Amino acid sequence: MSKVLVTGGAGFIGSCMVGKLIERGDQVTVIDNLSSGRKENINPKAEFIQGDLKDKEFVLENIKNFDWVYHLAANPDVRLGEQDKRVHIQENIIVTHNILEAMRLNKLDKIVFTSTSAVYGEAREIPTPEDYGPLITISLYAASKLAAESIIYSYSEFGIRSWVLRLANIIGGRSDHGVIPDFVKKLEKNPEELEVLGDGKQTKSYLHVDDCTDAMLFATENAGDKINIFNIGSPDTVTVKEIAELVIERKSPGASIRYTGGKQGWRGDVTKFLLSIEKLKKLGWVPQSTSRDSVIKTIEQILAKNENKQI
Repeated sequence: MSKVLVTGGAGFIGSCMVGKLIERGDQVTVIDNLSSGRKENINPKAEFIQGDLKDKEFVLENIKNFDWVYHLAANPDVRLGEQDKRVHIQENIIVTHNILEAMRLNKLDKIVFTSTSAVYGEAREIPTPEDYGPLITISLYAASKLAAESIIYSYSEFGIRSWVLRLANIIGGRSDHGVIPDFVKKLEKNPEELEVLGDGKQTKSYLHVDDCTDAMLFATENAGDKINIFNIGSPDTVTVKEIAELVIERKSPGASIRYTGGKQGWRGDVTKFLLSIEKLKKLGWVPQSTSRDSVIKTIEQILAKNENKQI
């Protein structure tokens, strides 16, 4: 049994990760400020500490005596970077540095970090492998994740080993932002028409959170270098148009689609990506779901959750 800290453990991926760790028999502590995480997501078998990871003293006091630090706390809203130019700097870069410095001072030596496929920018090589470069980001969110990666790598010189996991679009029933929840909310407001940002031709990889958290555990259990970098995603892609049609089919049959036009859904939107997952597959991990499978499963989970709330 390991003592594990999960930052952002009340969030979507974080709370699912906590569940997997507890199932494995680990003793888990969650730190979350509940700015985007939800109390109902907190596993009752985990210890919960509410606090702000931007507070250096709080971090130093509470990140100690752990075997592993799973750092999932972040502001994941890519579009927010257009309105607030500092939010990703503060919540993704500064928080990561605070955690690493606390680990160094308290002699903790293993961190698992959830990065993003967005660090590859508009990659010319698809599927995109971990050694692709140069990494030219097109959003402040992606830039903040890439900067956090670099800081983590530099702390390997202080004895901290790292597992940096670059995630595709991770989806599931607890997700409350992203294309599927967005489409569901829009159809609840207007069952006759679904607005789709861009031209609907954006082509991306989607992976259900169950597959994602299994892959994260697999990576930590089967890779032991000083710095371990892995892509985690599905082996294929779907278009935004296909997702829109699947949501309409289940939520509001007969609704029309109205595209806002343009290549991007928003500034900083990477319109086409597919991660190469060969590096992790060579160690023995295989995703259980395609992108389409993951999308269909997530639609059903979100609609079931919404229907239960209305009862």
